[in-house]
Amino acid sequence: MEILHVSAECYPVAKAGGLGDVAGALPLYLNEAGHLAKLVMPMYRTKYLYSHSWDIVHKGYTNLGNRWFEFTVIKERTNELGFDLYLLDINGLLDREKVYGYDDDTERFTAFQIAVLDWVTAWQHQPDIVHVHDHHTALIPFMMGNCYKYVSLRHIPTVITIHNAEYQGWMGWDKSIYIPPWDMWNWGRLDWNNTINPLASGIKCASRVTTVSPNYLEELKTMSNGLEALFEYEKGKCVGILNGIDSNVWDPQTDKYITHHYSVNDFEAGKAKNKMELCERFNLDFQKPLISFIGRLVGEKGADVLPSVIGDSFWHIGRRMNFLVLGSGNHHTERELERMLEQASGDYAVYIGYNEALSHLMYAGSDFLLMPSRVEPCGLNQLYSMRYGTVPMVRRTGGLKDTVIDYEDEGGYGICYNHTSTGDISQGVFRAVELYRTKKKLNANRETMMKLDFDWKTSVQKYIEVYEQLIK
Repeated sequence: MEILHVSAECYPVAKAGGLGDVAGALPLYLNEAGHLAKLVMPMYRTKYLYSHSWDIVHKGYTNLGNRWFEFTVIKERTNELGFDLYLLDINGLLDREKVYGYDDDTERFTAFQIAVLDWVTAWQHQPDIVHVHDHHTALIPFMMGNCYKYVSLRHIPTVITIHNAEYQGWMGWDKSIYIPPWDMWNWGRLDWNNTINPLASGIKCASRVTTVSPNYLEELKTMSNGLEALFEYEKGKCVGILNGIDSNVWDPQTDKYITHHYSVNDFEAGKAKNKMELCERFNLDFQKPLISFIGRLVGEKGADVLPSVIGDSFWHIGRRMNFLVLGSGNHHTERELERMLEQASGDYAVYIGYNEALSHLMYAGSDFLLMPSRVEPCGLNQLYSMRYGTVPMVRRTGGLKDTVIDYEDEGGYGICYNHTSTGDISQGVFRAVELYRTKKKLNANRETMMKLDFDWKTSVQKYIEVYEQLIK
């Protein structure tokens, strides 16, 4: 089969979250399974763009309402990522450094989707499947099935994967002129609560809908930011497929970002060396358990409770643990975390920003990874941490519930709690400190986690089954 992925992100080209990791891995593993997977994304002005060689494969003109624009498609020359990577450029819209966060994001991603379909229409052949990801590309199934200029694409099945249903790409009906001419009788395929909702449209119009974990699919029927009834109605074409991780990138034996490599056979010494490097870098006490947080400092990740959790833990448990935070996001949370450095006593540090190399070192050198998420469709951080023998401390939600079993339950290895509250999380911190004291139990948990299989090779077979059902 030939599958074209359309995504706003792809690691290592441009990444803002878990979507980038998935988009960078799924096409690779589809190719390794014997299929032809390609990916097209916007041509942001990133380091990756300027450090690689490209061939121009297409130039075209199209319009966004009354705005005409030229677009260019380029292809990475060396096939470095293991699949055909295409970048689509629109001057004035996509030529930015950041992926998101601009006032004209609606125009940027709508124009991108139109240009993608103009390009695909010009192909001498056609893909077997078009697979889109999240709301930034969710208008594609509607346009393929309803816009007159894309009538030649109507027979191609489409799949939409929902990585996070909190963001839906809402746009007013005054912007319906952006979409190429279509049969106005079908306005209901775009509408949700009297607005154009790209994510809702994708769910209605795609041939299949996938979510990034089975439990997240169930949660969406009761908690999906206004789309609960739609998920219940369309449940017959929905399937939850747990994300995998790229074991070539996330491997403590070969990780290019860490100096001290280790395997399941010698993890105790390897983790100790990486922990020592972290402790020396951030002036932390090596003898204490190291509890880390890695991620966006936003409400859905539970980052807003980190200051109170850290303070509460120090007050009630004593300064018997280290905390290390890596991330950026809400400015108030950033300031609160930085302000806490004034009371640090060799047991707390924070790094505000994004640092891929540091995140790898933290997975390798930390004893525990804290994930108090309010919303976590799949979660990749807990999968990375287990690969590196770092015990995940997670709230039971979404993919965290699918992948982490509490160490006091049969076959368990992690620390779980039910609420994103200071009390629940602090109790988890207490349990982590106690577990750290029992080295034999801690190391048994680490060995169990490192042997778990969350590789993409397992997950990709389920995507292949979805594709095969659609093209029979």
